[in-house]
Amino acid sequence: MNHQEMIETLIKSPNCKSLNSNAGLIELALQRNEGQLSDRGSFSVKTGTHTGRSPKDRYLVDEPSVSAAIEWGTINQPMSPTDFDLLFSATINALASKETFMMSGSACADNKHAIGVKVIADLAWHNLFARCMFRKPIKNFNGKTLTILVDTHAAKTNIVLDLTKNLVIISGTSYAGEIKKAVFSFLNFILPEQQVFPMHCASTMGREGDVALLFGLSGTGKTTLSADPDRLLIGDDEHGWSDTGIFNFEGGCYAKTIKLSPKAEPHIFNALQFGSVLENVPLDEKTRVPDFFDGSLTENTRAAYPLDLVRDICPDSMGGHPKNIFFLTCDAFGVLPPLSRLNEFQAMYHFLSGYTAKVAGTEQGVTEPSATFSTCFGAPFMPRHSSVYAGLLQKKMQTHHCKVWLINTGWRGGKPGVGHRYPIQVTRALLSGVLHGNFDSIPFMKDSYFGLEVPTLCPGVEKEMLNPILAWQNHEDYRASASKLSSLFEANFKKFAGKVASEVCNAGPKPL
Repeated sequence: MNHQEMIETLIKSPNCKSLNSNAGLIELALQRNEGQLSDRGSFSVKTGTHTGRSPKDRYLVDEPSVSAAIEWGTINQPMSPTDFDLLFSATINALASKETFMMSGSACADNKHAIGVKVIADLAWHNLFARCMFRKPIKNFNGKTLTILVDTHAAKTNIVLDLTKNLVIISGTSYAGEIKKAVFSFLNFILPEQQVFPMHCASTMGREGDVALLFGLSGTGKTTLSADPDRLLIGDDEHGWSDTGIFNFEGGCYAKTIKLSPKAEPHIFNALQFGSVLENVPLDEKTRVPDFFDGSLTENTRAAYPLDLVRDICPDSMGGHPKNIFFLTCDAFGVLPPLSRLNEFQAMYHFLSGYTAKVAGTEQGVTEPSATFSTCFGAPFMPRHSSVYAGLLQKKMQTHHCKVWLINTGWRGGKPGVGHRYPIQVTRALLSGVLHGNFDSIPFMKDSYFGLEVPTLCPGVEKEMLNPILAWQNHEDYRASASKLSSLFEANFKKFAGKVASEVCNAGPKPL
């Protein structure tokens, strides 16, 4: 039998259950002791050893027809077709020997670019997660369908995509984010051929139809800032930009919940009800109230919930071409301005850099702020060469005359423990100021250390907040930290030398 025939045999097995009901899945998951219900009805689970993605265990099948298009390396590691077939057979056999659960859905709100998504897993709550994250099946669908096989009890961890057979194998991990990001990776490969720019970003729409994009790595604030009561949410994480506009890939949100509060993030907090999933959030044994400030299992606590549990969403998850693009970074060096305006070459530089910072204590061995550069703000999910995605962004910016901004959601006045994080109210005020055109008539000054244009005023924000050096007690300490971060930018960008225009190479910060 070929791969598809083996999958069909698995699906027809009496051990494979297909439930179209959240309640039914939750009942089964409770019976199987997969988790607990929280006080408000979220299904709460612990994912065990893996509380995040396993990038070192991720592979793409090295098929001749796609090999030249892949940016091979430590992120996109090759697996031979022979090894994939052995893993596929082992996974099919393992799933056939136990109870499994199948979910059928789709990805991409624009049906012209949609794919089918089929998840077959050995945990019922993984199907609940998939029902949160993906869109409903499309009637009379004749396009590609991506099938994801999940064997959480395998001895070895593997996340493998076969881009020619439309197959994914996830084994040896219960972390559900692997399912979500496998679909994203697949779309990031196929959509550029359709002249669609796939993006790791959130998207919102104003009441009058203006669209904004918020790019950023995990923890920089995409989900939080896209939950704006004054705007409609298109989506919080993954989108495509076609010739007609923006469309969400997903049907739900996957938000970080560490230190979640109903006051600061009411849209997220209020969505955590029956039908949603909590990952690694401890519950009080008696009351079942989640403790969002408890990071004892992981700092990467998560919640998955469908868009229909969110207020103020864009009904069709689609919008026009964006007017404003924001790059979010959580700068733990405490030196980047909270808001700066980028020209075209700076936008390309910072898109290719994809900077944010890890904070001391969030990972074993991290004792000082550590710079992270993730090309295109999503390198772990980008199979193609980075120049493909950068080229699509540049073309879109030029065609639609977008304004591009860099927002620092991180620290001011020093590293964590010394400085303080920018209050969410300040970040929201700056974001709102851009979206309402408040900076159109306000003068900007050029930052001396990073070459960025920084506004001199913002309604509702203290003037001292806009210039990061003013928060430092010792300006020499600021200059030393700024120079260190500049050097890290420069060292990272050397890999693009000769691959991008000199104007882009020269658009970044220079060590002092």
